[in-house]
Amino acid sequence: MNQENRPDKHDPASVGTSTWAVHGGNRIDEGSGAIRTPLVMANSYRLPEDPAAMNWSATDQPLYTRNGGANQAGLERKLAAMEGGEAAAVFATGVAALHGVFFTLLKSGDHVVVSDVTYEAVWRLFAQLLPQRYGIEATFVDVGDLAAVRAAVRPNTKIIHVETIANPTTKVADIRGVAQIAHDAGALFTVDGTFTPPPLYQPLADGADLVIHSLTKYINGHGDAMGGAVIGDSCLIDRIRHDALVDVGGVISPFNAWLIMRGSVTLPLRLRQHLATAEVVAQYLQSDPRIAYVYYPGLATHPQHDLAVKQFAGRGFGAMMAFAVKGDADTQNRFVANLRVITSAVSLGHDESLIVHVGPDARGGSENYPPEFLQYGHLRFSIGLEDAEDLIADLRAALDRTEFSG
Repeated sequence: MNQENRPDKHDPASVGTSTWAVHGGNRIDEGSGAIRTPLVMANSYRLPEDPAAMNWSATDQPLYTRNGGANQAGLERKLAAMEGGEAAAVFATGVAALHGVFFTLLKSGDHVVVSDVTYEAVWRLFAQLLPQRYGIEATFVDVGDLAAVRAAVRPNTKIIHVETIANPTTKVADIRGVAQIAHDAGALFTVDGTFTPPPLYQPLADGADLVIHSLTKYINGHGDAMGGAVIGDSCLIDRIRHDALVDVGGVISPFNAWLIMRGSVTLPLRLRQHLATAEVVAQYLQSDPRIAYVYYPGLATHPQHDLAVKQFAGRGFGAMMAFAVKGDADTQNRFVANLRVITSAVSLGHDESLIVHVGPDARGGSENYPPEFLQYGHLRFSIGLEDAEDLIADLRAALDRTEFSG
């Protein structure tokens, strides 16, 4: 083999996504010889012989785990390469990562454009907390309407924030289109990619400045750890790391970083199963007359289906969907109680399929949901790794056992 073309498991540019998922960010432990980065639970690291001139906020070498540690550093290197970014910073939760971005990059008097359908914590940050406490203004807008996004921009707009696939309605954002608007206005474009982790989609390649993930979800994938990440240009990440990690303290624990590193190894394999099963299950739900509606970007009936086909380039449409059975809130609850394989619980992206019934008025910003959501409420459904046939059988049996009314 030509030495110049020889793959190197430590070089993301020379290997494929699945190979990097296995080896990226890992190192052999020189002390024990272990071929996996060990769990390092220390909160402090050995200082140089003369620490008098040290920068105590330094993050370029292990010093204090709030600044960064061995497990965090490995996970950051892996995630940065998987998203095609220069650098990453990992946080205790996805919400801590989102807050870290906004806390670092915004100040009083700034303006933000936000998708009118967004994660509950983001809605509250921009509808209540940041305006009331820091004088940061926000305009919520339909990001499916690029003209509306452009019209919402002001001279003091500093950030436009969207989700690739919105939680919970599955609205798909035109990442390239919104990126152009943001950059024309001199604003930063931040994207929550939690529903579309790599290798499904990489928003940085389509113009995003920063990508945020709840690592708790697909990247960990096993429902046993919490974390968040911000990925992008190293200059932006350095600012976020110093302000929101070192000086605010939103750091992930070494144990959670280690767990997520372990879980991320199988992300490409798990995603294939998630995506393939989701398409089959969505088609089944759409075919059953007892189902009031199904929102899933892979269905031709989805409002942004054509955009999803173009943007995700045949790689899949995510594994999240929203639907409801025909009936009132009690009917939705009876249906969920009749499920035997699918688990009623919050979160998403786990190995097990999860479903949660959300009433029509249970979330901030729900007035912007499609009318079917307001009529029936919705069931947020995260497809897991079970056999598609078992999930469909469980859904069908639960429908058969449910008494419909309302």
